[in-house]
Amino acid sequence: MSAVLSTAPAASADAVAHFSARLTFQTDVSDVHADLHAAVDNLIVVDSRSEESWDQGHIPGAVHLPTDQIAEGALGLIMTDAMVVTYCWGPGCNGSTRAALAFARLGYRVKEMIGGYEYWVREGFTVQTATGLLVQPADPLTAPASAISCGC
Repeated sequence: MSAVLSTAPAASADAVAHFSARLTFQTDVSDVHADLHAAVDNLIVVDSRSEESWDQGHIPGAVHLPTDQIAEGALGLIMTDAMVVTYCWGPGCNGSTRAALAFARLGYRVKEMIGGYEYWVREGFTVQTATGLLVQPADPLTAPASAISCGC
């Protein structure tokens, strides 16, 4: 018996609805990087981690707004018509989910960046640290060695 088929797959229409919904709520580091590079209007990337985490490294151009400060700080810092993308440490952390929820409760359009800061770094994208810009080589387990694009 097939391990994959031990639970029947969804009907095609249900699969379309499910995967379409996921893409409305999530984006990935490659897409965020491409949009930042293209200077897409009204895109605001929000780092929801602590001050110490921010200083250790963050996405250049991101706004620092820890999750517990979003409810009282977002409206004075980020235009309500912005497309907000939240991130936290990585896949083992749900801080970006909590941050996205806080923005959604305030009426913002928001997506969560899956992979978080960890995968931003692992894909070889530039990070801003307290001492300047830093680029590490792409991890060949997460991105092509050229770090241009995974092509997916």
